[in-house]
Amino acid sequence: MKTTFKIGVTAMLMTGGLFAESIPGREIRQQERIGQGVRSGELTRGETRFVENRERSIDREARHDRLTGGGLNSAERERIAARQNHVSQEIYALKHNARDRW
Repeated sequence: MKTTFKIGVTAMLMTGGLFAESIPGREIRQQERIGQGVRSGELTRGETRFVENRERSIDREARHDRLTGGGLNSAERERIAARQNHVSQEIYALKHNARDRW
């Protein structure tokens, strides 16, 4: 029983590490989604500006947290991830609304 439990916990930790997402990697993917929306005309200038400002705000927060605390602790990572989730949802909503650039 203990062996099965240890194997299960080890497997969960390993898969969690494999799927853990870095903050810079996620920023890059979201920037690619924004760029694709601009190229396809799904995002207007105002929508692009709005999402870019939100991304910039998250970048400033992460930079501030890194400089003042010697890195990011788990609470700061969770807060940044939550904000990135919110911006990701906003990107999706803006790309799929009725407004187009042309």
